[in-house]
Amino acid sequence: MIRIGYGRNDWKVSAHSADLRRSPQSEQTATVEAAPQSVTLDMSRTAVIVVDMQNDFCSPGGWLDFIGADYAPLREPVERQNRFLSQMRRESIPVIWLNWGNRPDRLNLSPSVLHVYNGTGAGIGIGETLPGNSSKVLEKGSWGAEILEELEVGPEDIRVDKYRMSGFVDTPLDSILRNLRVDTILFAGVNLDQCVMATLQDAVNAGYDALLLKDLCATNSPGYCIEATYYNVKQCYGFLTDSEAVLRALETTISCS
Repeated sequence: MIRIGYGRNDWKVSAHSADLRRSPQSEQTATVEAAPQSVTLDMSRTAVIVVDMQNDFCSPGGWLDFIGADYAPLREPVERQNRFLSQMRRESIPVIWLNWGNRPDRLNLSPSVLHVYNGTGAGIGIGETLPGNSSKVLEKGSWGAEILEELEVGPEDIRVDKYRMSGFVDTPLDSILRNLRVDTILFAGVNLDQCVMATLQDAVNAGYDALLLKDLCATNSPGYCIEATYYNVKQCYGFLTDSEAVLRALETTISCS
């Protein structure tokens, strides 16, 4: 019989029959220190989403730099992200890079989305050219939409373009996660209180479990935005933890067939 579909969600078929039983996955139970309480989860049904670690937000010469915003805090988690994601790959946990990567014609973007990035209409917004390097802001294929060169991207990593604060709107992210048979998502990236939070909220609303990795997220928003995000995650959406807690849990992971 021939196997069709992704390895975690597949059938075996022949000219005469179709076996709809998916390939079995060994459960990997891990207990992670978190707030408001510790979390026991199956790492074989877990993925990591890294949000917006791209040049337009995090690099000199990017869009944030052009408008005079402080991009330096957004680079602060890079070394920890590299260390954590390297271990995730060794454990065969999917790593998903979720970045703005808009259509050149912007036909799927409403004025309310465009306004966020060009509030007066007279500035340089989504899809418009940055004077310093000719990159088009947040446009797929542009330098500004690329992942920071300091971040290590594995050949097995998954890339998903997004077009809103939330990565679930108008994208294939949900379909990809369901094909991966994912229940739990670990969140990292920027801005903590904006695109990370919006994506996390929609993940939970869609039925996924969510853990926010505090030390792998960043924002250049005021401190009260960070505190409000932490409060809302614990109160309404999921759990707060950090990369070290997850790595410690992986050291004592229990595998069950």
